[in-house]
Amino acid sequence: MARRTRIAALVTLAMINVFTLAAGIAVARMLPARLAALRVPTVAVGQVRAAGRVLASGTGRGPLPTTAGLRSALAGPLSATALGSQVSAVVADPVTGRILLSEQGAAMSTPASTNKLVTSVAALEVLGPNARFSTRVVRGTAANSIILVGGGDPTLAVHSFPAQDYPQPATLAALATATARALKAQGRRSVSVGYDTSLYTGAGLAPGWTNSYVTSGNVTQIVSLEVDQGRLTAAGLPEDSDDPYNLRPRASDPAGMAADAFATLLAADGISVTGTAAAQTAPAHAAAIASVSSPPLSAIVQQMLTESNNVIAENLARQVALATGEPASFSGAAAAVTRELGRLGVTSGLHLVDGSGLSPQDAIAPAALVKVLELGTAQPRLRALLASLPVAGFSGTLSAGQSVFSGIGGAALGSVRAKTGNLGTVTTLAGLVSDKAGRTLVFAFMADKIPSAGLLRAAADAIDEAAAALAGCGCR
Repeated sequence: MARRTRIAALVTLAMINVFTLAAGIAVARMLPARLAALRVPTVAVGQVRAAGRVLASGTGRGPLPTTAGLRSALAGPLSATALGSQVSAVVADPVTGRILLSEQGAAMSTPASTNKLVTSVAALEVLGPNARFSTRVVRGTAANSIILVGGGDPTLAVHSFPAQDYPQPATLAALATATARALKAQGRRSVSVGYDTSLYTGAGLAPGWTNSYVTSGNVTQIVSLEVDQGRLTAAGLPEDSDDPYNLRPRASDPAGMAADAFATLLAADGISVTGTAAAQTAPAHAAAIASVSSPPLSAIVQQMLTESNNVIAENLARQVALATGEPASFSGAAAAVTRELGRLGVTSGLHLVDGSGLSPQDAIAPAALVKVLELGTAQPRLRALLASLPVAGFSGTLSAGQSVFSGIGGAALGSVRAKTGNLGTVTTLAGLVSDKAGRTLVFAFMADKIPSAGLLRAAADAIDEAAAALAGCGCR
């Protein structure tokens, strides 16, 4: 069994480069189109430096770095004053599982968005990479009434994004067209519209979240029916905005906004809508009228990790809860994800209250993050995790202008594939690196006691330097 696991890890590590190249091409095509639809400026593909390094091939065959060599290479960047008083780091060999360096590796730290790695693994394992989420329209109990039923599709959009975008989301426009066609076939041209969000339970904001997360545009209330992740779309955004991250207030009632948009689209398709959309629960066995389905989970995970998308993360955690019999609430989702990771062997170092890492009450040990990444190298079902990681200097939150980690450079370019995290006075980075000796390593760097929010970029720069030092090491 151990030999088969090592072989699987080696094969997976060799395939990472193929998956990453394909993912990188998709991301390069995807983000400008998707974000342009929401009026979010992006870096041009031609501005990305050293994209060719994505083809650099790490393996499990090169010599392993020594603990002393790693400690010497990382001592400078990880002792930067900007990182504060609590810095932890783990570097491991994913083929053997051997820990090569552990500095406070078991210390619990605020993970910020590296929490999304945990959510990704749980969702891929429980639901499978081909899982899809459906949004339905069913008959209501009143005459000539229909109900829009949220299925927890976090990528549902009002209209399609440009044709080259990937993944293409399910849309309310397509659902309205299909619904209108079915209603007309039944001789019905006037309906009232309700909407059902009963799939999820509990509060819309997690413990530790503040309303400012919504008003600043980091997330919306987590409900099972929303479109464009609660964002105000292009028609609602000012032409002269210079905000590069689309951090504008999101809808205070995302489900109501979705229902209103659906009613408008239905009317445009020739169905008269009476009254205003109202929240209600669909009958248990209501007759289906139309439905649309999300992209596969593997593509949704790619979008989530590339963009560090909080709304997607929270919905996926809820879907894990639903699939495992837990309440689809923040606490139920946290319990379900934690239990699933424990089943996979990550039995300590996790304390979760949400699925995105937005809550400062989350706590994860770097050793646990490393184990999560090692799972991705050993389990074919989890390969989408590795393929989805941002690539230094090339894609997602490790590309120019996309986060505080956009300054990553040197040997890290194209060699580091990692999930970023930053939250107030927290900065984290966890992923894979191909080092100078050709060895693929997994790592987690965490600092959650940065002296002030004003030092966040300097702290991220120090973490970037540590990742570059690891890539350039091959330390003996």
